[in-house]
Amino acid sequence: MRSVLITVHTARPDAAAVAATFARELQKAGIEVRVIDSEYDAIAAQGIEDLVVVGPGPGAAAGCDLVVVFGGDGTILRAAEMCRGTGAAVLGVNLGHVGFLAEADVEDLHEIAERVIAADFEVEERLTVDVSVTVGGREVGRNWALNEATVEKASRERMIEAVVEIDGRPVSRWGCDGIVCATPTGSTAYNFSAGGPIVWPEVAALLMVPISAHALFARPLVVSPDSTLAIEIVGDTPAGILWCDGRRAAELPVGARIEVRRGAEPVRLARLHTAPFADRLVRKFELPVAGWRGAAERRREAMS
Repeated sequence: MRSVLITVHTARPDAAAVAATFARELQKAGIEVRVIDSEYDAIAAQGIEDLVVVGPGPGAAAGCDLVVVFGGDGTILRAAEMCRGTGAAVLGVNLGHVGFLAEADVEDLHEIAERVIAADFEVEERLTVDVSVTVGGREVGRNWALNEATVEKASRERMIEAVVEIDGRPVSRWGCDGIVCATPTGSTAYNFSAGGPIVWPEVAALLMVPISAHALFARPLVVSPDSTLAIEIVGDTPAGILWCDGRRAAELPVGARIEVRRGAEPVRLARLHTAPFADRLVRKFELPVAGWRGAAERRREAMS
């Protein structure tokens, strides 16, 4: 029997009702529907039965073809954690605002169900980053991220002082509020807010972007996906914080060294549409493109 895990943004009142409608269609087609234990009551209250309940966290999607997410990008990032190590793909149905990771909108719910039932979707692998933290040469923590790993100051009053390194060589020293190490997938998230470049998802690269740096050289860096980015907390800087995807945090003591490299395990995103990334960018950010004619229109004008 095929299995699909459904997870929802429980703070949205419409999420459980939409998820229940979707689950009924899958069950009618003979697909087992799983839900997270903390979300079971909200979905079951919609009058749906025979749900398989699983615990949250990594491995929750074990044995599933797909994890379908009803929410925004934050809920999709949580689902990516559940898929870690399982091979399951994530399909996002947008209930949020921008929803850049989401593949479909809730208005198309019936079509989404039909496509999932027919397994009519493609799977796209997205680059992740693995993160390690050492102090005095001893590893004290490991983590990973789909969007970004960010080193930030812990105290509002004081910046962090950090030397940044690429492939074993120092590049600059920044007094700053933080440093974002992002993937192309994360280039439209925190990286974008920090002034970093937008990178097309099919481009394999790693990004490093300082946040509010007091330095002559404080530009975003785009490097090889095989490079190792390192950040060393130096001077009398107070302790900092490491955030991975804005969800998992760890304290960084003075003298900590943070290394970021291409992740050993990608995140698999299910895709229903083949629209160019440029179209997604324009639609999600509501970018102004009025006046564009395109090559086909110009050819027609030239022939008339």
